[in-house]
Amino acid sequence: MQRIGILGGMGPEATILVMQKLLASVAAKDDGDHIPLLVDQNTQIPSRIAHLLEGSNVNPGPVIGDMARRLVAGGAVALAIPCNTAHHYANYIKDSVSVPLLDMIELAAAHAATLAGPEGVVGILGSPVLRKVGLFEPALARHGLTAIYAEDEEATLTAIRQLKSKGPQPEARHLLNEASKALLARGAVVQLIACTEFSLIPDAVSPDATAFDTLDRLVLAIVEQATSDECPRA
Repeated sequence: MQRIGILGGMGPEATILVMQKLLASVAAKDDGDHIPLLVDQNTQIPSRIAHLLEGSNVNPGPVIGDMARRLVAGGAVALAIPCNTAHHYANYIKDSVSVPLLDMIELAAAHAATLAGPEGVVGILGSPVLRKVGLFEPALARHGLTAIYAEDEEATLTAIRQLKSKGPQPEARHLLNEASKALLARGAVVQLIACTEFSLIPDAVSPDATAFDTLDRLVLAIVEQATSDECPRA
């Protein structure tokens, strides 16, 4: 099997979660049946929210590019980032290494298209940064889809920060549920759990939504890549 490099630490629990999901995705009889990973749990990456939303001059991009180089030097033949917002810095990876990046944004957009249909509206449950930088718009537009976001961005950001500092707890669940219901009211039945902090509480999304976790699409791609006999291409 091919070894996949994980650019982790954004946040740490999300990195552990993607590893747990990968373990659960394989019907293993022994250790060697599992997906081989190289994981850089780099908790010292500068804040993406601070850089993109709050005006910090500390750019996470070069650090992310360095991580990619280290993982490839260690034997990774493809890379994955269990963080939606960090995909804004994907070019730093592509400029640093020649192995492919399994793009969670593209993967999620393709799956959303199968659920929403032509000219569908897709609700994005994630950091306000996603709307500000238009992270999902190009990928969704290629499938004829339109993105809408939670209007109460302060509440969304509060939930994310609480999950980072306190882990899953009732207030964050309530805030995510309210955001999901508000998107439903605006016509977004299909919703993306597009923050890996929210991946820790997927059950908080409204049961009336057709929701899926972008992290789950990444897990499927990692398994497919790792078990492929073909050499990956950038």
